[in-house]
Amino acid sequence: MCNLYSQTRAQEAMRQLFAAVDKLGNLPAQPEIYPDQMAPIVRIGLDGERELVRARWGLPSPPSVLKTARDPGVTNVRNTGSPHWRRWLGPPHRCLVPLTAFAEPRGKGEGNQWFAPADGRSVAFAGIHVPGWTSVRKVKDGPTTDDLFAFLTTAPNAEVAAVHPKAMPVILTTPADWQTWMGADWAEARHLQRPLPDGALRLVDPPG
Repeated sequence: MCNLYSQTRAQEAMRQLFAAVDKLGNLPAQPEIYPDQMAPIVRIGLDGERELVRARWGLPSPPSVLKTARDPGVTNVRNTGSPHWRRWLGPPHRCLVPLTAFAEPRGKGEGNQWFAPADGRSVAFAGIHVPGWTSVRKVKDGPTTDDLFAFLTTAPNAEVAAVHPKAMPVILTTPADWQTWMGADWAEARHLQRPLPDGALRLVDPPG
């Protein structure tokens, strides 16, 4: 599963690309984004307009998997039929997660392989966000209240399957798909949980 990606697109370019109000503050390029870190997402604000904000990577875990009060968060969501996730599948909780490349593990001790769009286009993960969630992410911090996000996964396409045969992130590549993901009923939006076509990704070096 994808637990590492990069977002090196300029802040103003993201604002224009996603036609969103910029509420990020000063955002540096992020060549490596890991679980539990802050990263930009595009969501629908209270005024009904798209906004760029920062959120913490990792949605609330199902209570059944937690062994202590600490919840490190779930980074990827595949089983959208689960009651735990269904409550957050409507448009108010959907978001776009900008990225420039993502990594999948090659195997134990073999490091990661990075992937990027073969045609260089701008893309986003199909994300879910939960604002204002209180939990214990780190014991030393105690309870914190955070805006959280994660993104969907699906079966891999040919490029990813050769490295990681279990899954790949759901990546949306066109403004039409972004609009559908952000606003359509789940009966329509769920069809976007699909792999990219074979040949849509190229193998790239780790971002520097």
